[in-house]
Order: sequence, then C-alpha cells, then structure tokens
Amino acid sequence: MREIGYGDQSINKKMKDYINLFHSMVSEIHFWNDLEKTKKIEKLSLFLHDFDKIEKFVDYFEDFNINLSKKNLNSFLKGVSKS
Repeated sequence: MREIGYGDQSINKKMKDYINLFHSMVSEIHFWNDLEKTKKIEKLSLFLHDFDKIEKFVDYFEDFNINLSKKNLNSFLKGVSKS
C-alpha cells in the first residue's frame, strides 16, 4: 500500500475499506455454484465497474472451480515438506 502512496495514517483506514469490500464480495458469491450465469455476471458487476469482460471473467472462474473440484487435497500438498 505504501507503493501506491498511502501514508501511515491512511493505511489503517484503507485496510478497513479493503476488508469490508472483501467480506461483502464473499457474502455475494457465497452460493456461487447455485447461481445461473446471468446472476453471476450481476454479482461481479457490483464490484467490477467499467469492466467490459465480466462474462469472460465468470467463465474463467467456472473453469477454475471445475479444475479445483477434480483434484484432491494431496495434490495441493505435494510441495509441502514431509516431516
């Protein structure tokens, strides 16, 4: 945040704004798998103003979700040290 110009006093306020935004996004997409594509586009449009490729973004998340669901937890842990 310092790289984009925020000073010590404004970092806490901005972090609060970012955390609130994150929680509102999670709240809106909580039931993502149950939504139709048009509803998904509407949900993302709430947060991505002036973004003209929301439909492609939704398709990307759909593909990502499908790929994640095909893998088990062990496939993500292979790089973790075995002790």
